[in-house]
Amino acid sequence: MGKRPRERLREPGGQPGGQGGRILLGLCGPPGAGKSTQAAELTRILGPDTAIVVPMDGFHLATDLIRGTPLAERRGAIDTFDPGSYLSLLRRLRARDEDVVYAPSFRRGLEEPIAASIAIPRSIPVVITEGNYLLADAPAWRAIRGELDSVWYLEVSAAVRLPRLIGRHVEFGRGEADAAAFARGSDQSNADLIESTRQDADLIVVLRG
Repeated sequence: MGKRPRERLREPGGQPGGQGGRILLGLCGPPGAGKSTQAAELTRILGPDTAIVVPMDGFHLATDLIRGTPLAERRGAIDTFDPGSYLSLLRRLRARDEDVVYAPSFRRGLEEPIAASIAIPRSIPVVITEGNYLLADAPAWRAIRGELDSVWYLEVSAAVRLPRLIGRHVEFGRGEADAAAFARGSDQSNADLIESTRQDADLIVVLRG
C-alpha cells in the first residue's frame, strides 16, 4: 500500500523538491472538497515551526469592488480573484530572503479578504497554499502552478461535497434555498472547471468524507 499524503510530506525522500530549502505545496479541489480542513490537519501534524497555511481565498476581490457588477453573483469564480498578487506573494515566499512575509487571509464571517493577517517567518520550511484554481490553464494561473513544488488534488464525492457546501453557506448567512441554489449553480460551474484540471495534479487524494 502506498504512503498516505501526510507521510509523503514528512519523509525527506518523499518531499516535493523545494528550492532554497522551502517547500511550497498546493492543495486543489472543488468547493467543499475539504481543502482548508486538510491543510490545517497537515499543518497540525507537521507542527507550527515547520508548516503554515496561506489560502488562495485571501486574494478574493473585495465585496465593495464587485458590488453592482455581474461578478457579485459569481463570487468564487476564477475571475473574482487577483492572481497577479497571489503570484507575487508566492515568489516572495519562494525567494525566502525576507525575515517575515505577510499574507492575506479570508474571513468567512465577513466574506472578505483581510490584508497582512498571516505572518510567514523565514524559518518556516513548508508553506501549504490551498485553493480552487491552482491547476487552471490560464496564463497567470500557470505561472502560479510553476511556483509550487507539488499540487495535490482533493477528490470527494458530490454526495458528500454538496451538503457540506450548502451547510457552509447557511452557516455564513444564506437562507437554505439560496444556499442550495448557489451551491448547485455558481459553485457547481466552478467545480466543473476545477474537475477538468484533475489530471494535471501530482497526486490525487481521494477523501471518503
